[in-house]
Amino acid sequence: MPEFRAPRGTRDLLPVDRPVWERLTSLAGDLARRYGYAGIETPMFEQTAVFERGVGAVTDIVEKELFRIQPRTEESEAWSLRPEATAGIVRAYVQHGMRTLPQPVRVQYVGPMFRYDRPQAGRYRQFWQWDVEAIGDAGPGIDAEIIELGHRFYTEAGLANVQVLLNSIGDPGCRPAYVARLREYFERHRSELPGLELARLASNPLRLLDSKDPDMAALIAGAPRIVDHLCDACREHFDGVRAHLDALGVPVRIEPSLVRGLDYYTRTAFEYYREGAEGQQQALGGGGRYDGLVELLGGRPTPGIGFALGLDRVVLALAEEGIAAPEPVRPAAFVASADPADSVGRLRVATELRRAGIAARADLGTRRLGRQLEQASREGAHFAVILGDELRDGMVQLRDLRAGTQHAVPLDELARSIQRGESTHHHG
Repeated sequence: MPEFRAPRGTRDLLPVDRPVWERLTSLAGDLARRYGYAGIETPMFEQTAVFERGVGAVTDIVEKELFRIQPRTEESEAWSLRPEATAGIVRAYVQHGMRTLPQPVRVQYVGPMFRYDRPQAGRYRQFWQWDVEAIGDAGPGIDAEIIELGHRFYTEAGLANVQVLLNSIGDPGCRPAYVARLREYFERHRSELPGLELARLASNPLRLLDSKDPDMAALIAGAPRIVDHLCDACREHFDGVRAHLDALGVPVRIEPSLVRGLDYYTRTAFEYYREGAEGQQQALGGGGRYDGLVELLGGRPTPGIGFALGLDRVVLALAEEGIAAPEPVRPAAFVASADPADSVGRLRVATELRRAGIAARADLGTRRLGRQLEQASREGAHFAVILGDELRDGMVQLRDLRAGTQHAVPLDELARSIQRGESTHHHG
């Protein structure tokens, strides 16, 4: 047993794991480019008040899961590792005066988030999300664009059976009356509520609909539905979102109990699930509208909407559905030589190939040629470049390890010969 291990709730992404992650982050970047969402970077930690005020003090994230940083005694600020990206991005929007830019401001970010959560399958204390935000547009069209973008990510990643669960949770105009009705309903069932839910009944009854306790399922199913208590403006917005999604062909199921667990959401709320895997802990990602968050963090009233997609969950889902991970990148060329001691020559040739844009590796040890060629095969190289006596005449041997052929090539033609061979292999 090793003396040191990764912290509980975290894990190492080894080289064999990286190709699928790189494919997903590359896909996210390509989709962001197609949809016009620019990259943004915010710190991995913020003032704790950003999350307490933005996410909500009476939420699982802040109450139980916030990864707080112990400051040195001379520091007056309290900091926490970010549990999600939206609050930090909105803080940056306000701090840097981004309201002066053309609206909406479309931004996206892929990176790690941190929650001091109980580790379980698919839930880590350090996890990766693709976060997309559009700040400055109040209309239903941008909601549909965001939702369809997330759904397209799953489709192009290879998950063909993902559906959208959709709800509206109203706004500060109509939600208080609904919350009062919800409180009355759960008060009548007070004796059936677990201890944690009793506390939520007093502080934030809406959170009861987000309960992960299986004993709450029947009560939640019988609770008043917020979609039946929307004001005219919220109902019109919700109808507009549904009409846009229908026009785009996005598979949507209305889910009246979906509220998302963060205080900043208003109106549109949504989550992504694989069909047949729709338990409380099975969401692949989700998001919603947060029209009051910019003002809450010190800016002018500004609408916004976004999502966070959990890449860890996507990797697990792809594996469960038997979708093969991409192969690691194989070198196009492996440079070997008849003289085991000539590591300088091997490195020089490999460097020239890399300068020409070719993925090349060189054996830098002192193994015999046969062992060098065995290593080339293990690494999956297409070609072996063999340096021998003919190097004095500016020639090398180029062996196609896949075709089993070999011929002499002038050193100054080597890169072009390999590129032609790669092209023939891939497209011929």
